[in-house]
Amino acid sequence: MELIEQLYHIYRKYNRIFTDSRQSAAGGIFFALKGDNFNGNDFVLEALKNGAEYAVSDNENLPSDDRLFKVGDVLQTLQLLANYHRRQLKIPVLAVTGTNGKTTTKELITATLSEKYNVLSTKGNFNNHIGVPLTLLSIKPEHEIAVIEMGANHPGEIKFLCNIAEPDFGIITNVGRAHLEGFGSFEGVKKTKGELYEYISRKGKGIFINSGNEHLMAMAPGDIEKFTYSVTDHSAQLIGESVNDDLKLVCKILFPRGWLYVKTNLTGNYNLENVLAASRIGIFFGVDPLDIQRGIEKYVPSNNRSQILNIGHSTIIVDCYNANPSSMEASIRNFIQVERQNKTLILGDMLELGADSEREHQKIADVVAGSGIDDVYWVGTHFMKVNFQHEAKRFETVDNLLAALPLGMLENRFILIKGSRGIRLEKIVDWLK
Repeated sequence: MELIEQLYHIYRKYNRIFTDSRQSAAGGIFFALKGDNFNGNDFVLEALKNGAEYAVSDNENLPSDDRLFKVGDVLQTLQLLANYHRRQLKIPVLAVTGTNGKTTTKELITATLSEKYNVLSTKGNFNNHIGVPLTLLSIKPEHEIAVIEMGANHPGEIKFLCNIAEPDFGIITNVGRAHLEGFGSFEGVKKTKGELYEYISRKGKGIFINSGNEHLMAMAPGDIEKFTYSVTDHSAQLIGESVNDDLKLVCKILFPRGWLYVKTNLTGNYNLENVLAASRIGIFFGVDPLDIQRGIEKYVPSNNRSQILNIGHSTIIVDCYNANPSSMEASIRNFIQVERQNKTLILGDMLELGADSEREHQKIADVVAGSGIDDVYWVGTHFMKVNFQHEAKRFETVDNLLAALPLGMLENRFILIKGSRGIRLEKIVDWLK
């Protein structure tokens, strides 16, 4: 701990941690992390030369330097430093996880709380064993609340991240069939996500929970403080419903002083629960309902997450940052319900499903088969193996698809682009532009 305290004293002085040597000009501490395709130890001397005040490395062969800390494991040192910083904080820390919608929910929570507080939240989906420590270390004295997103694809990972971030409050958006290759089964998903509830039950203050979700309610320990919201459970502390019949989601929410309409920039009724979650958290932290309404209405999704784009004469829903069976089906069913003409589906593989992959891809094909939409493009090796009822337009890669599409083929269309990030369907958007 003496090393961590020493590093913390330096961190407090320079108030900056970075892991990319190209960012070293502004000072701070460079942590020489290793990845699949890089080794930060190769750039330690460069970082120090370019302006880093100090560096942390686990390469014993580097020359001695008063500015260089040699440790057994750089990543573990970063995690310990982040936890040490967390323990000095006097602000509420809220952890967000779930199979679907955790990043959108995190962004909505941030938008809501920011109407009253100075909020620090996870950037993008920087939500793993590296991202969570770096997020914690970006919390400054002026911040009043921290919202930390936590991702996982193997058992034990949420517990590990909780032990670093030590959240006071937690929310699991939902649980579904994702990362089955790592979790092994749906039960494995629930057990891992439920590690957040277990931590809050032992050391935290309470959870925000969709009381209409039977899986979440069964997972939550009986003695844990629950702050509830729901679309279906009318006994929940905050309830709401969707009232729109067009592309953008409009919510009707019953706040303590009455109903409010919230006009979002999100698409899909499946986002209603995410809006309610952010609203319930806003109420808990004393944000006025009108400010909650304003914060949510100002939020515009980005980074290929439920984005609505108008390109030429086509309207496109771009939702290809991630995909799993539950999110894929929800997106398709919402797309079916929107009253628009000339619909086109472009669907990419759902990755990391392990032995369940063939069955889950077949289920999606069956949903589309009953949709009445006949302009469908399937992309990826998993969809190549599916048994379709009729002849299907299948392409092994997105580049194969683009090579086959005549210019103007997707003009005057209403298009949903949905698939796992590894399929790179965002290239279609660039092609359309």
